[in-house]
Amino acid sequence: MDYLQLSGKTFLTTGVANRKSVAWHIAQALEALGAKVIYSVRSEARREALATLLAGRPVLVCDMEDEAQITRLASLAAAHSPFHGLVHSIAFANYSEGFKAFHETPRVDFLQAATISAFSLVELARAFKPLLAEDASVVSIGISSQVTAPAYGYMSPIKAALESISRFLAKSFSASTRVRFNTVNAGPLKTSASAGIPGYLQNYLFAEMLTMRKRNVTTQEVADAAVWLLSPRSSGVNAQSIVVDAGMGWNYFDEAAVKAATRMS
Repeated sequence: MDYLQLSGKTFLTTGVANRKSVAWHIAQALEALGAKVIYSVRSEARREALATLLAGRPVLVCDMEDEAQITRLASLAAAHSPFHGLVHSIAFANYSEGFKAFHETPRVDFLQAATISAFSLVELARAFKPLLAEDASVVSIGISSQVTAPAYGYMSPIKAALESISRFLAKSFSASTRVRFNTVNAGPLKTSASAGIPGYLQNYLFAEMLTMRKRNVTTQEVADAAVWLLSPRSSGVNAQSIVVDAGMGWNYFDEAAVKAATRMS
C-alpha cells in the first residue's frame, strides 16, 4: 500500500555529496517508494565524482552561489515538471583561515555562507515556483538547536536564518499556492562534512549522552522525517521546524551526563 502517496511523483534533491549525505538518504527513500528524483549537484567535478552512485539518474549541475545558475537549473528541470517537492540540503562555509572566534568572522566568508546555505532557498523556491505542483512540499535540512559550539562557527546563526526564511516563504507562497515549507532540524550526524570539524567527535559523544535513548539519531532517521514532510500525509504541517535529535534538546539535566560533568559518584 502506498501510504505516503509518493509513487509516480517527482522531486528535486540538492546537496548529494556522497553516500553519507542526508540528501542521498532522502533520495533513496523517495525512489524506494516509487518517486522520481532529479538530482542537483554543485559542480561538474562533483557530478563526475558521483557518476557511479547516480548512474542512470537525471543529474543537473548548479552552484547555489550563482543566481543565474539557479535560474538555469529551473529551465533545465522544466522537462521533468511538475515537481511535487524540493529538498534543500546545502551547507557551505569557508574556513580557509581556520576556525575563529565568532566576533572575528570575516564579512566575506559569512555572506558567502549565508548566500549558499540560506538565501539560496529563496532563489530556488522563486525559480521553481512555476514548476511546482499546487500542493508541493519544500523541505530544508537544519540543525537541532542553535548551538554555540565554537567549532561550528558562524553556521549556527546561518542555519537559524534558514529556518526563518522557510517560514517566511511559507507565508509568501500561501498567497497564491498551497505549497508548504518546513525544516528538519537534525541532531549531530556522522557525515563527511562533520568529520572535518575540530572537536566534533567529542561533541558527538557528549550529545549522545544527552539523548534520552543514549544513542544519537541516524542519517536515515532524519531522512525519514523529511520524506514524511514531502508527502501528502503531512499536509497539515507548514512553516514548522521538526526536531529529530532523540530528545537531546530537552534532556539538559540527564543524570548520567550531570554526574560525568561534575565528577559526582
